Amino acid sequence: MSDDDRPGPPVTSASIIVLTLARRVENELTAALAPLDLTVRRLGLLGHIAGVPGASFSDLARMQGITVQSVHAAVKSLEAAGLVRDHTARAGSASAIEVTPDGVDLLRAARKAVGEADERLFGPDADPLQRRVGRAVLAAFLSEKPDFPG
Repeated sequence: MSDDDRPGPPVTSASIIVLTLARRVENELTAALAPLDLTVRRLGLLGHIAGVPGASFSDLARMQGITVQSVHAAVKSLEAAGLVRDHTARAGSASAIEVTPDGVDLLRAARKAVGEADERLFGPDADPLQRRVGRAVLAAFLSEKPDFPG
C-alpha cells in the first residue's frame, strides 16, 4: 500500500469526539459506582424516581430510553434491594413509587462517587481539553435550567 492509498486522518467530528469522551465518562462512572453495587442505568432510574415524584412507568421509560417492560423489571429489582417501594395498585394505574431511606442513603453515596469521578475527569488535574468540555457542558445546562441540581 502506497502513501497515496492510505486513508487520511479522520475528519474532526463533534459526534465522534463526544462519543469518545462519553465512553471515558461511562467507564469512570462504572468503576466509581461498582463498590456501591450500582450501574449508571440503575443510578439513573433511582435518581429519576427520587427526582420526579409520581412519574409513571411510561415517563420513567422515556427518561431512561428503555421499554416500559424494562422499567417494571428494574423497579422490581430496586424494590427487592430495598431501595424503592412500589405502591402501584395494578398495571395501568398511576404509579406510586418512592425511594426508601436506604435508597436515599445510596443516592447520597452515589452523588459523592460521581463527584469524585467528575473531579478526576474534569477537575484541575484532568486533561485541559476535558476540563474545557466539562465547563462547556455545565454552562450549557445551567444557562437553560437555572435550578439544575448539582
